[in-house]
This record gives sequence, C-alpha cells and structure tokens, in this order.
Amino acid sequence: MNGASPIDAPTPRRSVLAVPGSSRKMIDKAKALPADEIFLDLEDAVAPLAKADARAQVAAALTEDGWNGQHKVVRVNDWTTPWTYRDVSEVVGRAGAHLDDILLPKVPDASHVQALDLLLTQVEKEHGLEPGRIGIEPQIENAVGLTNIDAIATASPRVRTLVFGPADFMASIAMRTLVVGEQPEGYDRGDAYHHILMTILIAARTHGLQAIDGPYLQIRDLDAFRRSAQRTAALGFDGKWVLHPTQIDVANEVFSPRQADYDRAELILDAYEFHTSAAGGSRGAVMLGDEMIDEASRKMALVVAGKGRAAGMSRTERFVPPTDS
Repeated sequence: MNGASPIDAPTPRRSVLAVPGSSRKMIDKAKALPADEIFLDLEDAVAPLAKADARAQVAAALTEDGWNGQHKVVRVNDWTTPWTYRDVSEVVGRAGAHLDDILLPKVPDASHVQALDLLLTQVEKEHGLEPGRIGIEPQIENAVGLTNIDAIATASPRVRTLVFGPADFMASIAMRTLVVGEQPEGYDRGDAYHHILMTILIAARTHGLQAIDGPYLQIRDLDAFRRSAQRTAALGFDGKWVLHPTQIDVANEVFSPRQADYDRAELILDAYEFHTSAAGGSRGAVMLGDEMIDEASRKMALVVAGKGRAAGMSRTERFVPPTDS
C-alpha cells in the first residue's frame, strides 16, 4: 500500500477548491477560504497564451504568506501537451518547498505517473528539496484510465489520491448529456456514474489512497451540489472538488460525519477496547446499549472516527466502563 490510510489520513480533502492560476485576484481570495485543499490550475482554466505567465504567478503565490493552512496543490498540464515539463520544472523549482502535491490530469496509464515521478525527483534534487516529499494526485478522465486504474494507483509511492474528472470522462464514453454531474436524460433507473465511482473508490481503498469526486458545474444550485456530494460521500469518497466559495461549507459538512455518528463511533472504539482487555473480561462480542459490537463493529467505527478526527471534530460524550465488569 502507498499513500495515506483512508482511516487515519492526516490530510482531510473534504473540499478541494479549484483556482485558475492566471487569476491573481482569485488566488489571493482563496488563501483565506476554509477549503481543505486548494489547487492552482495551470490546465483547463488557463488559456494557452497565458500559461507561461500563470506559472510564474502560481510559483510566487505559493511562497507568499497569508495561506490558511490549506493543503496546496498545482494542477499541471497533461503529458500530451507541450507544457508539462515547464509546469513542473518552473513551479517546483521556485516553490517546491511550499507545495504539497501535483495534480496530474488525463492519466491513461501508469507511465504518465512514472514520468512525473522521475521529473519531480530530478527537480527536487537540483533545488535541494527532499526527494519524494511532493505527492501526485492522478486524475481519471477517460475510459482507458479507468481500465488501468490499479496500475495507476501503484505507479509511484508519491500517489496520494485518485481523482475523478467527470466532464472529460463523460465525453470519452460519449455520454449523451451536457450537464456535468447530473444523470443523462433517458437514464431513469439507478446511477449512470455508479460503476465509475465504485471502480475509483475500490482501487483507492485497495491501495490505501483517498478518493476525490470531481466538480458539479452548476455552481449556483447548492441543493443540486449537495445531492451530488451526498451521493459520493455515502459511497465512502473522502471529498469533492468545489468551483465556488459557496460550495465549500456544503462539502465540508457533507464529507464530515454527523456529530451523533462521530460520538457513537468513538464510543464503540472505547467500549470495544475495554471489553476485549483483561479488565473488561477479554470478550470479543459484547452489548453496547441495545447493539452487539464485535471486531467488525470496531473496523466500521474506525472509518467514521477517522473522518471525524481529520475534520477536527470533538466528541460530546465519553465511555464509562461498567462497574460490574
């Protein structure tokens, strides 16, 4: 397994804010926003003629004060373009010490991740940076990438997350809709994205990675954004892209446990630890109120408790060992 554990991940990515690297105004505003992760985009959000200036602007912004503790990421252009090498060499060369991850779009197979790994290592060594510290977030945006997802997930120990890119993916499979994130007209049963999302999620969990859902483009419709986020949060995804500040609080809420669920998870962990100990009778299955808990209960509680801890939640009740144990 590589990357962070989805249970004990030190880096929450409930909300991943996309910011055009060519907009100094948006970058400055993003610094104070409560998104868990911010990626400065050099790819689709930047016109070809503006990419060189955007690189310099992104590198400068990363080194400045005023950031609010967010995980800082840069999305470079994909390897089929003429811009990837300079995106990496210039941004990492100037601001690598202030950068957490590189988001690599349109990844079709492991070779694209491996190429980025090699280039990152060279740039890190050239500039006296710790080799291997900067992570990679591969973005799955086409049918080929989904087919090769396990190889992509294990292509480098730098891989931290698997990210779904819905718009390009929908185009790659000729899905008949122009609304990113909504069910295509005529698909009236089930979820048209379920196979894609579960394939990404299963690969992420198999290899100890986080799974991040892509954006919902109708940014003024917060109710629809919430429904989209709830769908992937229910499956087990760790977070979702946000395209506008108004979506951040919704994403942070949806991808955090409810307080009652977090409290219950911590209670289960404490109770199970006590009852399996010598002091608690060394029992493997016990009653907690009206519910029987065992090792499987502990594993499920670890997931919810881990997400709550990563979100900075505080429990409101404590386990009190029974006096007759």
